[in-house]
Amino acid sequence: MSDTSLRGKVAVIGIGLSAVGKVPGRSPLSLAAEAARNALADAGVAKGEVDGVLSSHAFASPFHRFSVAFSEYFGIRPTFSNTLQVSGATAATMFSIGAAAIHGGLAKVVLLVAADSLMTGLTPDLALRSLTESRDQQFEMPFGIPVANTFAMTAHRHMREFGTTPEQLAEVAVVHRRHAARTPGAQQTAPITTADVLNSPMVTTPYHKLDCSLISDGGAAFVLTSAEHAKALGIGKPTYILGCGECYTHEHIFLMPSLTTTGAVESGRRAYAMAGYQPSDMDVAGIYDCFTGTVVMMLEDLGFCRKGEGGPFVADGQMSYGGQIPSNTHGGLLSFAHSGMPGALFHFHEVIAQLRGQCGQRQVESAELGLVHSLGAGFATNATTILGTEGTL
Repeated sequence: MSDTSLRGKVAVIGIGLSAVGKVPGRSPLSLAAEAARNALADAGVAKGEVDGVLSSHAFASPFHRFSVAFSEYFGIRPTFSNTLQVSGATAATMFSIGAAAIHGGLAKVVLLVAADSLMTGLTPDLALRSLTESRDQQFEMPFGIPVANTFAMTAHRHMREFGTTPEQLAEVAVVHRRHAARTPGAQQTAPITTADVLNSPMVTTPYHKLDCSLISDGGAAFVLTSAEHAKALGIGKPTYILGCGECYTHEHIFLMPSLTTTGAVESGRRAYAMAGYQPSDMDVAGIYDCFTGTVVMMLEDLGFCRKGEGGPFVADGQMSYGGQIPSNTHGGLLSFAHSGMPGALFHFHEVIAQLRGQCGQRQVESAELGLVHSLGAGFATNATTILGTEGTL
């Protein structure tokens, strides 16, 4: 392994969430600060020890430099800071860039923090604008193509090429809701059936309302430091970053190289290579689930099943307890919460909690290795992170 590899060099020593779901009267900065306080308390680190901050843009916030505005609001003065933006993949890139900054000596203790108030902080008009304004100004935005439609195109092609069925897509939502029922604080916990999904209102074919992720308020935060400093602090069960990988294939959906194979193939390959593990080694996963069909494609592209077999894989119970790769055990974006770019950080929180053995009745037995995959912009941006306990180093 190269000396420049990040494998095992950086540990996650603190995790924290804000309230999620419908949280009226709270700004993104307020939600971010709540999550940050919880993460620092979990790590046993004072906020004055933080010298690095990474964040993402918030739709309901006027601040372009959210990381800087957060630091002012929180009362810290970091010497390393950035606000990242690669859509839904931002969560995993925050971990890779934070780890690289620590390994490269730019910071000692990095706080990853993001929050948004998509449910209560945006009017319906602003919410619609946020879904369309990032599209191509000449060929996409004039025709009103929102994010849901771009992902729907990929689902249509997958169904045509591989015979994936609406029932198989619906099962993804059913599994996520079942997982959310075990998760305190999840936004939606009422049981649903395949029929419920298929009978919910159509949003954009083939996606019904229950095929689509939630709209939520909420934030998450994480404290990263070097493996050596984690030991010096006496952290009992740090979680180590073992592998990172990213891939950016296109900007506009009409230039996507393939509508059924994504950059997750390459980002996953890079993450597995750095970590020294394979898909079959993973015990638990956090897989970006903005739509049900997205999960099917990611299970394939990340190597958990063959291309075209994602639908039957889910229908056979392979992404739940007792299956090959228990995924999104908190309920994911489909049932736990989805507050925009911070949404995938909820997957990191869950996977790290699983590796710590802190998930109670939803705990995956003997979980030692976990994968989190984030994506965005109609599969344009993909980033994969592999995490492990000390026993996996």
